[in-house]
Order: sequence, then structure tokens, then C-alpha cells
Amino acid sequence: MRDLSGFFLRPRGPMQRQYEALRAFYVEGASGTEVAERFGYTVSAFNSLRRDFARHRLAAKFFRPVERRPWSKTATKKSQLRETIVALRKRYWSIYDIARELQRQGHPLDPVAVFRILRAEGFGKLPRRLENERHRSSARRGSGGDT
Repeated sequence: MRDLSGFFLRPRGPMQRQYEALRAFYVEGASGTEVAERFGYTVSAFNSLRRDFARHRLAAKFFRPVERRPWSKTATKKSQLRETIVALRKRYWSIYDIARELQRQGHPLDPVAVFRILRAEGFGKLPRRLENERHRSSARRGSGGDT
């Protein structure tokens, strides 16, 4: 059988590290100094961790799942707009032109997000346009650049 003790003795993520440190203190009876040293905390940081844990009283409340970031909600919006973005790129629109069109339609999405969607769909950058081509396309769709 393989030795998997390293998984518990050298936790990788912060939540697992907190769990193992608190477990060592409360279950194994290790001293705060020993636990702090074993899991890479300063003694005062470990004491703060213990204090916060004791205040919450419930492990479920203390070890809550990480909340989604506000920008992760845009993932569903991006997937809904993916078809529109691809269709506009097939018409040779730049990422800036596409972003402006989406803004006009009430779906603000920055050019970087448009670029990432296009790259995930297998599109590359557009070749650089000549100065007169840029002005012609920007007159049609608003001012803009290439890409």
C-alpha cells in the first residue's frame, strides 16, 4: 500500500491546511506552537485561526465553499453571445467592432473577452488593416481598431 500521509501532513490548498492545522490542535492535542511550525503559520496567525474557528462554532459555517467571483457570472452571458460573436467574426469584424456592436445591443462585453471567445473557437487575429480600410469600417460601425 502506498504511503499517502503526505497528503495530510503537507496540505496543498489553504482550506485543507486550515483544516489539518485545527485538527492537529483539537484532535491530536498538539500545542499551538507545534501546529504553527508544522503547517507554516506564525503562532499569532494560528491563534487567530483558532479564535475565528471558535467564534463560528460550526465547521460547516467556518469551512464554507468559496463564493463565485462577480465576473464568473459573465460566463453564461458569454456562452449566450458566442454565436453572435462568431457570426460577426465570419463577416470579418474586429474584436473592437464586435464589442461595440454587443454594447449597442445591450450586452456589454469588453474586447479582451471577445478575443478570448474567438480564440477558444479557433479564430486567430485579423491581419492588420490599411489606414483607409480602418476608417471605412469605423464609419460603418463606429470608430475602432484591428484585431
